[in-house]
Amino acid sequence: MTPTWAQVVDLAVAVAFILTLKGLSSPRTARTGVRIGSIGALVAVIAVFFATRELNHLPWIIAVIVVGSVIGIVAARRVAMTAMPQLVALFNGVGGGAAAIVAAVEFHVATEKDVLFLTATAFTAAIGSISLTGSVVTFLKLQELMTGRPVVLPGGRFLTIAIALLTLGFAVTVIATGSLPALIGLLIASLILGVLFVLPVGGADVPIVISLLNAFTGLAVAAGGLVLSNTLLLVAGTLVGASGTLLTRMMAQAMGRPLTSTLFGAFTARAAAAGGGGAENRPVRSGTPDDIAIMLGYASKVIIVPGYGLAVAQAQQALREVADLLTARGVSVSYAIHPVAGRMPGHMNVLLAEADVPYDMLAESEVINPEFAATDVALVVGANDVVNPAARTDPTSPIYGMPIVDADRAAQVVFIKRSMRPGFAGVENELLFDPRTTLLFGDAKDALTKVAARLKAS
Repeated sequence: MTPTWAQVVDLAVAVAFILTLKGLSSPRTARTGVRIGSIGALVAVIAVFFATRELNHLPWIIAVIVVGSVIGIVAARRVAMTAMPQLVALFNGVGGGAAAIVAAVEFHVATEKDVLFLTATAFTAAIGSISLTGSVVTFLKLQELMTGRPVVLPGGRFLTIAIALLTLGFAVTVIATGSLPALIGLLIASLILGVLFVLPVGGADVPIVISLLNAFTGLAVAAGGLVLSNTLLLVAGTLVGASGTLLTRMMAQAMGRPLTSTLFGAFTARAAAAGGGGAENRPVRSGTPDDIAIMLGYASKVIIVPGYGLAVAQAQQALREVADLLTARGVSVSYAIHPVAGRMPGHMNVLLAEADVPYDMLAESEVINPEFAATDVALVVGANDVVNPAARTDPTSPIYGMPIVDADRAAQVVFIKRSMRPGFAGVENELLFDPRTTLLFGDAKDALTKVAARLKAS
């Protein structure tokens, strides 16, 4: 029986987690929200030690907590901002795997196994395992340790369906018989299903799958709360599951297609016909830092479109300097933030916050898009797929239907890119060949630093 004081603590921690989600809804309050959640989680862990009457293997428990804490601190401090989605994927997978392991252990030691216990155990083991291996594959794709393109195995559709049915069969057997071999089979089948689930997803859609797997982990933790009779796990898991589901839906809408297309589109997609002439055979207009400085300096309105290349180059400070110099000249400067710029929602907001860019200068793409028609220069820094007009004009494009930033509707477009390589979706961007587009090739930080120097000198 959980002591009354511990139940009160659990309630307070649950409220803290709710406040955390509320804080994360805005860049202004996100840091406070994270702190509230971290403190709540710490209080919850400490409360377990005092509320549990018989706590076995205490030295091992403390050792594991210390090791896990060190790994978490080192990872959080050393990971680059560009690798944050990969870190989220790994941590999410670890959570799902932990839930599955806990369910399996509780199943092994339990003396009474009613239908609710067996159902919760089967659900936790299956969903947690899918989340574990699926998250590992998303990490490999984002880290470019494997191809980011959809991987469709021979007969992959039927193999996935077969493994899914096998997983369901093992789950039903566990619930009906309480068989340990069936649980082991369920774990193995679910681990395989997690891999098959993510392999067909293209690189540009991986962030959506990360969010979906995050929801899976939340649901696994919630079910684990039923297995352990732990109310706080049930509440926390439900919050993560619900918020992850909502975020997945919002990201799918931002990409402009249903979730089913993201997950299963590779099985039904037809190969697009090759376009006439490769990028190497088509003329583009390139410029120098002096050219770009002149264009920006004589503009009345500039909208900056940041992307993943900005994060790779860690060019947020240099970009902020260029924006400040333009503002000092009386140029109206604002930022257009696409929901999935930088591969994850909020990625660009955090990056620009590091450079102390005022929040009121940031605008979501759907809000600022109507302003591009009256904009002198759209400055695209490291973005590609989110400004590709093919999303509006080419039904054969894999990004067709995705809402984009309407940079192509500005009077002039400046594109800062390392090379002519396509973006993460692997799609050639027609905007690069538009007569109104000027390309400045090079590292974003170095290029922006040179542009800032020219603006200061003029």
